[in-house]
Amino acid sequence: MADYKAPLRDMRFVLNEVFEADKLWASLPGTQEVVDPDTADAILEEAAKLIEQEVAPLNRESDEQGCQWNDGVVTSPEGFKEAYQAFCEGGWNGLGGNPEYGGMGMPKTLTAQVEEMLQAGSMSFGLAPMLTAGACLSLDAHGSDELKEKYLPNMYSGVWSGAMDLTEPHAGTDLGIIRTKATENADGSYDITGTKIFITWGEHDMAENIIHLVLAKLPDAPAGPKGISLFLVPKIMVNEDGSLGEHNSLSCGSIEKKMGIKGSATCVMNFDNAKGWLVGEVNQGLACMFTMMNYERLVVGIQALGAAEHSYQSAIEYARDRLQSRSPEGTQNPEKAADPIIVHPDVRRMLLTMRAQIEGARAFSTYVAKWLDIVKFSDDADAKKEAEAMVALLTPVAKAFISDKALEVTVAGQQIFGGHGFIREWGQEQLVRDVRITQIYEGANGIQAMDLMGRKVVANGGKFFDVFANEVQAFVDANADDEAMEEFIEPLKSELDNLKSVTAEVIAEAQDDPNAIGAAANDYLHLFGLTAYAYMWAKMAKVALANEGSSDSDFYESKLKIARFFFQRQLPATRALSVSILAGSDTLMSLDADLF
Repeated sequence: MADYKAPLRDMRFVLNEVFEADKLWASLPGTQEVVDPDTADAILEEAAKLIEQEVAPLNRESDEQGCQWNDGVVTSPEGFKEAYQAFCEGGWNGLGGNPEYGGMGMPKTLTAQVEEMLQAGSMSFGLAPMLTAGACLSLDAHGSDELKEKYLPNMYSGVWSGAMDLTEPHAGTDLGIIRTKATENADGSYDITGTKIFITWGEHDMAENIIHLVLAKLPDAPAGPKGISLFLVPKIMVNEDGSLGEHNSLSCGSIEKKMGIKGSATCVMNFDNAKGWLVGEVNQGLACMFTMMNYERLVVGIQALGAAEHSYQSAIEYARDRLQSRSPEGTQNPEKAADPIIVHPDVRRMLLTMRAQIEGARAFSTYVAKWLDIVKFSDDADAKKEAEAMVALLTPVAKAFISDKALEVTVAGQQIFGGHGFIREWGQEQLVRDVRITQIYEGANGIQAMDLMGRKVVANGGKFFDVFANEVQAFVDANADDEAMEEFIEPLKSELDNLKSVTAEVIAEAQDDPNAIGAAANDYLHLFGLTAYAYMWAKMAKVALANEGSSDSDFYESKLKIARFFFQRQLPATRALSVSILAGSDTLMSLDADLF
């Protein structure tokens, strides 16, 4: 497997040229004094060095070794503890955190690039800071001042890590039926009792303390999701002076044996009257948790993007070195027994598919991050309202479409290796196994599709969709007279019109057919994703065309050629998706259940 190298040039292209992040940051009150282009560039450079040198080299062996559980004690793979310490000492754990409590306050458009590097280096390792960041988001948004002052500084520094405890053996997607109980004590604390499963890095040896955010129900709570509250439950109690006290009454019952991300601990956590403190309001736990969901679901898409990028780097190195047969155009390497496989059209098909999807995903994830920054940092009420609609609409696409396509990309990377791709030592099969979880956790992709189709499109009559469609239409209109852009604008216009038509049809169908949303959801998400990527590629092509003949002309020429590949060879899949969506629910629901 190739040594991972952070794709800094591509990241800078998206960040600085396509989305002009410096102008965005300068326009937002919350980032004006925090970040500028030089600071951002230094952060990218330093993050790349750390991840390339300290994190990525651990990825392969950590998969072989895995985490070890022994009587409740979890030991991380060799090298993880030292790499985690180096990561935290550099301040990376608090990169996007609230500066009031020791975070660096960096915008999501920038932290998204660092997250991609980290997840590409090692998904298993990257999950630890990812979960801590998620816990910090919820605590910072909803915790009392006392809780924030007591816990956030050490979480941002990495001295303490965080975990999110949602799922139970009988309750995954349907959190309304959780059984974990919370009982209030006279001192304002709560006793938490129950079992949680699939808790990423719920127990480990890399940090001094682990701060669990746990969903539980009070005895008199309403039934269903309206009765869920959120509690902060530390592994080790924290004294009034900030020192660590006694071990709380919680334990790790076991760790899962998994298909992938074997270097991370996926824990069964048992709470036996463990002491906890309410975060936010009683019975508002899901609202508190959803504060971090938009960020975390985007990061899951970025995880998938990172794995896909790593797979591509290995695949292109192999395709240039592996000699098999001769080129259809004639011998390219007469001094050797065969030509490198990159000469073969089918190998190029796979490599170009990988690049088109990876670069589309990088642009799209940065685009979603831009809207998150506006929501968080803008003081313009209208701009925030528009951004909130875009975040709601685009988050399920960022999570599900990127991860669905990333699995296809890593499989293509494995396929390029042929038989060697099936062998563990080459590393490609690990990336296939690792990326698979991104389609499942933080809300399985079918649920994301239902969320997009049902809550974000049909439920509001397409209002959120119109915000997105109007932006794309404005881009089409602004470039309609640019002859150089015609090859990208005309198909984008056609695809946008098609997406509008399909959206209107499903909204209408859903009024009379209760199955219409579920029947359309998956295909609709992919139709939306491809159209959104077409928008991203058109924006990238516009920048590339403006830089033809520059000193970096090869870079921009490659962007144009990949854009053409996407428009001509991948975007036409929308036709089949549209036909499938418009077929309705009849063929899905007509077969009697006991005839399956």
